[in-house]
Amino acid sequence: GVFLYNHLQQKVRNAEALAQKYKQQQEALSAQLQVVYEHRSRLERSLQKERGEHKKTKEDFLVYKLEAQEALNKEKQDSMNRYGALSSQHKILKNQHDDVKKQLLDLQLQHNSLRLEHRKSLESHSQRVAQLQQDRDSEVTSLQ
Repeated sequence: GVFLYNHLQQKVRNAEALAQKYKQQQEALSAQLQVVYEHRSRLERSLQKERGEHKKTKEDFLVYKLEAQEALNKEKQDSMNRYGALSSQHKILKNQHDDVKKQLLDLQLQHNSLRLEHRKSLESHSQRVAQLQQDRDSEVTSLQ
């Protein structure tokens, strides 16, 4: 009976030692699991923060992109308006230039015509004066 009792006591001690070993392993695993859960929680918070920042950055970029596009469209429209105004002004000035050029040609023709007329008039006048002098000289000679 003592042998059986000792044997059973040894089995109980072995079982208690094994239970203690398992309890320590469970506590160690539990502590590791707690570390893993805490790390996971930190990662999830970090991920949420990153997602929030990414969303904000994306929204900011979309606003910037929209504003840049609007500014570009406005600048393009302003440039087109300026081009249209300059084009109209160019046509007006070109027409004025053509008109002035035509007036110049007309005035040059008129000037040449008047100069020719003046020369003919001078020649005619000179001939008339010469004729009158000749007539006068003839009269003076005939009176002498």
